[in-house]
Amino acid sequence: MGLLRSSSFFAILLIFVSAVIRAKAGSVYCSNPRSRCYSRLIECPYQCPSTGSANRKSQICHVDCDSPTCKSSCKHCNGPGSACYDPRFVGGDGIVFYFHGKSNEHFSLVSDASLQINGRFIGHRPAGRTRDFTWIQALGILFNSHTFSLEAIKSATWNNEVDHLKFSYNGEDLVVPDGALTSWYSPDKEVKVERVANKNSVIVTLKDSAEIMVNVAPVTKEDDRVHNYKVPSDDCFAHLEVQFRFFALSPNIDGVLGRTYRTDFENPVKPGVAMPVFGGEDKYRTSELLSADCSTCLFSPQNGSNESTSVTEYLTLDCTRGGSSGYGIVCKK
Repeated sequence: MGLLRSSSFFAILLIFVSAVIRAKAGSVYCSNPRSRCYSRLIECPYQCPSTGSANRKSQICHVDCDSPTCKSSCKHCNGPGSACYDPRFVGGDGIVFYFHGKSNEHFSLVSDASLQINGRFIGHRPAGRTRDFTWIQALGILFNSHTFSLEAIKSATWNNEVDHLKFSYNGEDLVVPDGALTSWYSPDKEVKVERVANKNSVIVTLKDSAEIMVNVAPVTKEDDRVHNYKVPSDDCFAHLEVQFRFFALSPNIDGVLGRTYRTDFENPVKPGVAMPVFGGEDKYRTSELLSADCSTCLFSPQNGSNESTSVTEYLTLDCTRGGSSGYGIVCKK
């Protein structure tokens, strides 16, 4: 009899603990009727409860509403559409590759008829090396008739208590107040910038086009030791860690990362290669951060919001904004 009571007690305790864990975790409602998981309320793992964090290194809840499994997961720099480190990309097909570019030059990361996203690469070349070590320092975005940029501010040393992000909209500097969940909207509501940590971490939403999660990070002494970067003492190479989510892309999408979302893309990466490197710098180089003049660039401002040929949707979103959510997904606690 005592054993039965003990078993019942532990069963009730387990149910209670599970309920507490679920309560602490957020959930995502898939509201897009065209997604496979439409009308499903998907719980986030308790390890990444989807409420935003003051810690920029915290894992974030990811939900793919077009996935057959309709499940959530915790990811940081490992999901499709990410660009982190020196630069390590995860393509739309989920395959990892590296694109080194060149220091102090700009490259087309994503190019479509109504959306252009460029990256400015920074870095250096220690004596004896044949190429630059590089990182993505800034993003330049052209969409409709607007431009938007965000960049990591150069710094000799890293300080977590200092915000290292700088923003501009249509050529004018803008300020997003410090503090998790503070926001800035463009006058026409086409752009939203929201901090998901007190400093150095934001989500940029381009209405009906993309959602971009950005962290600023330095090259640490441990990074330098492990990879033998030999970074100079006057620059910690503050750079961006980026996670893209695209709402709609055309079949002709191009760019270093964009091409991996094409349905006809054949990835040249060979299985078993530890560090697959993609080339093509000449094809993707742009003259400036906010230019679409590379030989493979597709962006045309005339298309703007009238573009109606986009056929591919990518509905994997970060649930970091509580009830504010994005377009097509509602995040709830």
